[in-house]
Amino acid sequence: MSNEAILSPAMKMAELLEQDPVLIGVFTRMGLKFGYGDASVEEVCTAQGIDPYTFLIICKVYLNADYRPGREELDKADLSVIVSYLSRSHQYYINVALKDLAASIGRMMFPCEDPHQKVIWKFFTNFRDELVKHFDYEETEVFPFVDDPSGKFAIGSYEEDHSGVEETMEDLKNLVMTHLPKNADQQEAFRVLSGINVLEADIRRHILLEETALEGRTDADSGKEDDDTLLSPREKEILVCVAKGMLNKEIADEMNISIHTVITHRKNITRKTGIKTVAGLTVYALLNNLIDINSVE
Repeated sequence: MSNEAILSPAMKMAELLEQDPVLIGVFTRMGLKFGYGDASVEEVCTAQGIDPYTFLIICKVYLNADYRPGREELDKADLSVIVSYLSRSHQYYINVALKDLAASIGRMMFPCEDPHQKVIWKFFTNFRDELVKHFDYEETEVFPFVDDPSGKFAIGSYEEDHSGVEETMEDLKNLVMTHLPKNADQQEAFRVLSGINVLEADIRRHILLEETALEGRTDADSGKEDDDTLLSPREKEILVCVAKGMLNKEIADEMNISIHTVITHRKNITRKTGIKTVAGLTVYALLNNLIDINSVE
């Protein structure tokens, strides 16, 4: 039976919490206090001013990796509840998750030589700063748009700003698994990897929830766009490289990004344009004036 089928406002809140330990974090960030007795989801949520229907949408996102709310669900949802949850999540990431991860990294690298400590620490602090900057962008640019969609929102910039966060976590994980100095604290390395995995999974759901909130505002109001505006600025740069015959590794080296990031962008380009072959993408780039015909001869 799917999570979508078994969750309802009438079920007991305690039974919902028993579905998966991952919901403990969701409940905490929603500001829900424990000790529910026999109270239902609807009763607990209503008492705390939370729309129970939207609360269950958030729970479904965490319980089912394949779940994505449809248009009918979004039309009935209170998007301000999702935005409030996302803001609380930012505070959790900054004040709890990242601090715990930093402490584990410090203990992991303590037995290592000073240059190794500095390299790993610099990589992590750059990642942390990138993540905090991204959260600030969401708070100042994205969330106000969800609350008041009267202004224009650059969806391409939103997609571009998201790129790199997950890739950097993947790189940090690979550095620990593959290139960690032998004298590093192995028990702390386990904690670091566990912390990254948990944070990675949580941020994926965070991104999905944010896209859900945006979709609830943009789909109904968006008009037809020119084909070239479907792609973000970075995707256009990748497309130009592909049209010039560059391989993924060459593109990664040229742009100083990982091959994984290049592949992700190429998948997005194919999804948005519906074109899979290099030849077809080259024609697309030419038709949309992204490249000159002389550059591909």
